[in-house]
Amino acid sequence: MLIPAIRIVTFLEVSPGNGSRIELVEVGRGRPLRALAADLESRGVISSARLFTLLARFRGGDSRIKAGIYQLHDGMHPGQILAKMISGDVYQRIFALPEGYSSYQVAEMMEKRGFFKKEAFLDACSDPTLLAELGIRAKSVEGYLYPGSYNMLPGKSERDVVREMVTRQRAMLESCIKTTPAAPRHLSHREILTLASMVEKEAVLPIEKPLIAAVFENRLRKGMRLQSDPTATYGVRAFGGKVTKQDIMRATPYNTYLIPGLPPGPIGNPGREAIQAVLSHPPVPYLYFVARGDGSHQFSSDLTAHNEAVRRFLRTPGAPPGGSR
Repeated sequence: MLIPAIRIVTFLEVSPGNGSRIELVEVGRGRPLRALAADLESRGVISSARLFTLLARFRGGDSRIKAGIYQLHDGMHPGQILAKMISGDVYQRIFALPEGYSSYQVAEMMEKRGFFKKEAFLDACSDPTLLAELGIRAKSVEGYLYPGSYNMLPGKSERDVVREMVTRQRAMLESCIKTTPAAPRHLSHREILTLASMVEKEAVLPIEKPLIAAVFENRLRKGMRLQSDPTATYGVRAFGGKVTKQDIMRATPYNTYLIPGLPPGPIGNPGREAIQAVLSHPPVPYLYFVARGDGSHQFSSDLTAHNEAVRRFLRTPGAPPGGSR
């Protein structure tokens, strides 16, 4: 049966609504064009499934439509909808997890961006069932969340997102270990992530990450306390680059000013550079470093040189030893 020309023109040039109706439509791989068109019509995004099918076939789009989730509205013309699906212009609502952020900081960002409630995300991070599923023998996924970008698709739960973040972090860690021939065998995956999280928090300049990792490794080898400032505030408040005397004297399981060796787990979620710094750092003799105040650090091999650096760069009378190791 022939379709009147005026109906075709109306279909092509007149949208079914004013754009107020917004729909997220999922196009699965291999989904029949007729089924997709019927879905679009039922949602009120197009006025005719039959005409949309004919248009797609006429333009060769029936085999070129890409799978994904698309955000469409009833103010779009059929040609715009088809072009969007052919180009793969899928729905994206991106959440970027910064390197070094703790799970608590991530949860705060999630809430501010309107993705999840802070407490609900933190509950997912410490869910015993999920931890067991992921093979993490710890109280939370701290350190196991991959710093990167995520498309927060509709329907994803807090646990879905945590699961994806952990899967990507584990893959990245295993890739780093595999591609580092001289990776230390005495460190477990959890210890690597723990050290890397400390390096991530301490370093401002990426170029210094291997040197900071070397200092921590040297101190561990000698049985010296790590005295890492960020560990003194972990679980109390976000580390802002400085600590107080009260911070370094506070008894917590993570405060490396008071405990020997590594803290019980990561203090944030490290990125690739920090992990690689732990796996492969230069054989330098440094045991100390102090912040210069411009983002860089002064590294020293002995206490005399370190004390001189502290006097030089931490001139404030009565200042606590924050910023130095």
